[in-house]
Amino acid sequence: MFNSLYKNISRYIQLSETEFEDFSEYFKLHSYKKKDIILHEGEYCLFEGFVLNGCFKVFFLNEQGTEQTLYFAVDNWWITDLDSLINNVPSVLNIEALEDSQVLMISKKDKELLYGVMPLVEKLFRIMNQQSSIALQRRILSLMNKTADKRYLEFLEKYPSLEQRLTQQQVASYLGISHEFLSKIRKKTTLGK
Repeated sequence: MFNSLYKNISRYIQLSETEFEDFSEYFKLHSYKKKDIILHEGEYCLFEGFVLNGCFKVFFLNEQGTEQTLYFAVDNWWITDLDSLINNVPSVLNIEALEDSQVLMISKKDKELLYGVMPLVEKLFRIMNQQSSIALQRRILSLMNKTADKRYLEFLEKYPSLEQRLTQQQVASYLGISHEFLSKIRKKTTLGK
């Protein structure tokens, strides 16, 4: 169960087997059913989660009440609302399980305790937050600078197996377009092959 977490964090820091055992004791396994909401808009986010298996969408409702997907979190991805978690403000995001899923969760309180016992872990979360910021910056630039066709092709290239796990509506929400427009793009893409 913790093997994938170990591989994930080993990209950023090196922990001995004993250190990793100590580290992993701060995480609790949670199972969620499809459609479970693990964070509602207006709540305070008090966790970071590492997805062992399953799929989540992190989304918000715009002023028109339309769902806008910020990102999807699948196996070996992290989920949280960083703004709410770090700044202790109510979340503007919702996190919903799109499949039955298992997540290793660490509470904000336990994460702070872990920083005190294992200072190297603070480096881990700093690097992960930087990587998350880079990914979101690239996503914003893509939304602002690329056509919907290019964003769709980029999505397929970046997440080759994810489209089969999502509805057309979910993919369209992520791309910032209507599902009708996504249908047209898919037809065009299929004809172009």
